[in-house]
Amino acid sequence: MIRKASNSAVLAIEKGFNRVFSNELNPFYHLGSLSFYFFWIILISGIYVFIFFETNVAGAYNSVEYMTHDQWWLAGVMRSLHRYASDAVIITIFLHLWREFSRDRYRGVRWFSWFTGVPTLWMVVMLGITGYWLVWDMLAQYIAIATSELIDWIPMVPGAMVFNFLDGQVSDRFFTLMAFLHLLGLPIMLVFLLWTHVSRISQIDFYPPRALAIWTLVSLTVLSLIKPAVSHEAAQLTQSPTTLHLDWFYLNIYPLVDMLGPGLAWAISTSVTVLLMMLPWLPSRGENPRAEINLEHCNGCGQCAKDCPYGAISMQKRTDERKYDFEPRMEDSLCTACGICTGSCVSSSPFRMGRDILVSGIEMPWYGANDLREKTLKGLESLTEDTKIIVYGCVNGLDVDQVQNPATAAVVMPCAGMLPPSLVDFALKKGADGVFVTGCREGDCFHRFGNRWTDARILGTREPHLLKRTDKEKVIAFWGAKTESKELMEKVGAYRALIKEGKADE
Repeated sequence: MIRKASNSAVLAIEKGFNRVFSNELNPFYHLGSLSFYFFWIILISGIYVFIFFETNVAGAYNSVEYMTHDQWWLAGVMRSLHRYASDAVIITIFLHLWREFSRDRYRGVRWFSWFTGVPTLWMVVMLGITGYWLVWDMLAQYIAIATSELIDWIPMVPGAMVFNFLDGQVSDRFFTLMAFLHLLGLPIMLVFLLWTHVSRISQIDFYPPRALAIWTLVSLTVLSLIKPAVSHEAAQLTQSPTTLHLDWFYLNIYPLVDMLGPGLAWAISTSVTVLLMMLPWLPSRGENPRAEINLEHCNGCGQCAKDCPYGAISMQKRTDERKYDFEPRMEDSLCTACGICTGSCVSSSPFRMGRDILVSGIEMPWYGANDLREKTLKGLESLTEDTKIIVYGCVNGLDVDQVQNPATAAVVMPCAGMLPPSLVDFALKKGADGVFVTGCREGDCFHRFGNRWTDARILGTREPHLLKRTDKEKVIAFWGAKTESKELMEKVGAYRALIKEGKADE
């Protein structure tokens, strides 16, 4: 119930964003790539800031003040960009986490990306904390002492770190260690965690659309000029800070330390982390059997491997005695049973003759190319009106059963990407006056590329594609969320009216 309520909120927000930004530039559809983009801004701005930064206690604060006030036109902007991009990446990571949870894209085969993503969030927070530490102002002093209390509380760590701040002395060696962690140690660990996080996903969009990237950078730059990042007063270990302006994205744990003590602060943060990491199994998601390879019907073209969103299919040397050189190899632990590979396979063509049961070169044992062909024929036979439309939809998108009537038949698949283009030709040849294809919102396919590949196949820019003789005006695609049922009904109605008008003209 929590997930469904959350998903309703996500879909409502995305619908509003689509009106403002369009589907292509909706930031909610590019949260992962935006996070990577912010990391690049953080890296480039951080390198520039480091040129002027002095990694010692005496010079750190003054060097930051020089950048902020004396060279405000470049170094100051770079410092602010570094700060605001760091805040932005926390926002996009949390939204990404919330969205994947809401869309139920974290369980089953996808557990690995979720499980490895949670520690990545911890690493980003640690980077932010050490970054604030290096400024060495009153806020940094507060962070240093509170962090020392947290670390000293750990039973296996000797409780001595806090003494570095009690006598009003902080050694340059200790400060250099913090600089090393922020500039090199933690970033290397973060890169490793990010690589692990995406290692089971193929064809990753590391960069957002160019227009979105440009407007994001412009917005951050304008914010940096209007409200530049500034420091508190210089750290004075003989005094206690009186007023602090916390960055709640990174420093939210410290008020907990003040109010509850380090023990309870550790308990809360650890419990939340463990809960997040265990979510894929609370409860575990039951999934359908994985795709199976039928070498007898495979020509080794490799299109299924190119189209698989999760890298579950790879090509290897042929193991049977057929004339083809290669064959696909399936990694069951990566397969989500989406069926996109079936839509990629030329053997899925319903026009294949000489057999009662159509068998594709690769398909799910519980739902294959033959099921699609039979459901198409059965749907067309059930239509009694003069204008016959067949609607192909997916289980994660709009509910196509609601459009079923004497003039419209509906066929549901695990993903719109499972639809072989040859099935569109087949439906038109068998009596359909039009083919309507629908699924998840554009740029937001539950299985990542289902709607993208389907569009490309219909347009003829990706194999396999519609036959050249196919009247593309009789084929239409509409991508939408489950909440857009009204729009689906309107689109199908308008499409039927258009076909009727065309038939009348003939």
